[in-house]
Amino acid sequence: MFRDIDINEISDGKLYDIDDEVPVGCNACEGCSECCQTTGDSIILDPYDMYNLSKVLNKSFEEMIEKEIEIRMVDELILPNIKLYDENNKNAEDKCPFLNENKRCSIHKYRPGFCRLFPMGRYFFNSNDSSLNKKDYKYILQINECTKPKEERYNVKLSEWIGIEDIEQYEQFVDKWHSFKINIQEILSQMPEEKGIKMARYILQIFYVIAYDTSKDFYEQFYHRMSKISLK
Repeated sequence: MFRDIDINEISDGKLYDIDDEVPVGCNACEGCSECCQTTGDSIILDPYDMYNLSKVLNKSFEEMIEKEIEIRMVDELILPNIKLYDENNKNAEDKCPFLNENKRCSIHKYRPGFCRLFPMGRYFFNSNDSSLNKKDYKYILQINECTKPKEERYNVKLSEWIGIEDIEQYEQFVDKWHSFKINIQEILSQMPEEKGIKMARYILQIFYVIAYDTSKDFYEQFYHRMSKISLK
């Protein structure tokens, strides 16, 4: 989701790189699951998230829809997000479907990128350069997101906080996916509504609905699918 905001209003004013230390440490969120409650539809999934969810749940997109995930329009695209649900009880506390009875993440190793980053965020620079060798964003610390008192936090290396093995390849993917969304959003906004929705459904199909082979590398599959989309 694209947000046009002043980063000084939501962050500590600093721009971080992946090897920097950031004050987000919190003893693995022991005794706290506040950010997993009432998330609404804010946890939008990217293709890497879908690959990981398919791997840990051993489910297809169709098997997850309306149970663990749902879809909605986001910036001209149709994208899935984690479904917030009430366990069939309208009086129950809303929570992430992956939060277990001990209020811990049951898929922590495979959690979505949004969750990995929190309470950090990404600040993308305006650039027409979509080269895979150039990263067009920095990281920011969102000061009003985590409820843990500042004095209880400690510094952690950002790459360790995100917890992805090949972080450089992952960052390249994030940059490529973001650039793609920016470009396709502009194209879709200029299409007649019916044609735009048809294209948005096709993109959903290519990057999410068609199953990934979770025994094989994600990135090779992603770039192959990307090659099927023409932005002209």
